[in-house]
Amino acid sequence: MTTPLPPSELPEETLEGEEEASIACVLVFNASDPSGSSGISADVLAIASVGAHALPVLTGAYARDSAQIFDFFPLDEEAVGDQARAVLEDIPPQVIKVGFAGSAENISIIAELTADYDGVPVVAYMPNLSWWEDDQIDQYLDAFRELLLPQTSILVGHHSTLRRWLLPDWASDKNPGPRDIAKAASELGVPYTLVTGITLNDQHIDNVLATPETVVGHEKFERIEAVFSGAGETLSAALAALIATGLDLSAATSEALHYLDRCLDEGFRPGMGKVIPDRLFWALPDTEDDESEEDGPDMNADFFEMPINDTKH
Repeated sequence: MTTPLPPSELPEETLEGEEEASIACVLVFNASDPSGSSGISADVLAIASVGAHALPVLTGAYARDSAQIFDFFPLDEEAVGDQARAVLEDIPPQVIKVGFAGSAENISIIAELTADYDGVPVVAYMPNLSWWEDDQIDQYLDAFRELLLPQTSILVGHHSTLRRWLLPDWASDKNPGPRDIAKAASELGVPYTLVTGITLNDQHIDNVLATPETVVGHEKFERIEAVFSGAGETLSAALAALIATGLDLSAATSEALHYLDRCLDEGFRPGMGKVIPDRLFWALPDTEDDESEEDGPDMNADFFEMPINDTKH
């Protein structure tokens, strides 16, 4: 199902003879990241890049650069709820994506909202929260486990993050596999788990979509020798958008992982910190295009000059 645009009521004569446009919409909860590494800006770029429209609901704001997070300022649950309800009354989403909610209280209000849309798939991403205070992490994870996981369709997270959270008492010397993690998630109500960043012995990284019973699919990529910020946000947002456009889960997962791989291949370091995935890698100019620009118009010609402002005060 897709959302007809424009959603507002326009006079019939303005729409007469025009084709009704449509685009899949993803309601996404996440925080503001001024570095552009992760958060809501990463979601919006990834969702748009794979062909859907983001409905971004802000949950708070990081104080951070491209290297680390210094602080976080959550919005209160009323502000989060009011943002979401306002857009939901106008635009029905095809998928809901939950990133960093910012607080246990915000998780509670998000869970209330998703319960009202129980026919809409929920893609939930669990980031690494090691930068936060221990008591805040515990409250957040407890609320996520009790309130949001029972409504989650696909849980996305790095192997080490999900293992520490879902299998804290794992006793075996052997690392838990994707199905072990999926089983732990399933006991909390999650039917599918996408486990990323599984280290292999041949300089490759595996990413596995699993249930407790089986591996639904996996994609293996060569390890890139760089430290990235925002990879999980990029993957989970792309996955949500691709599901929203109508792909089945297996195909959407494969497409999202290949998209992430290209984003990482073209990653860039804008500051002194981590590398950021290039979510618009496909928009980079080709070298052949650069050569053809030599025959184009002179961008310094007079017709590009701004007129002199002669306003007197």
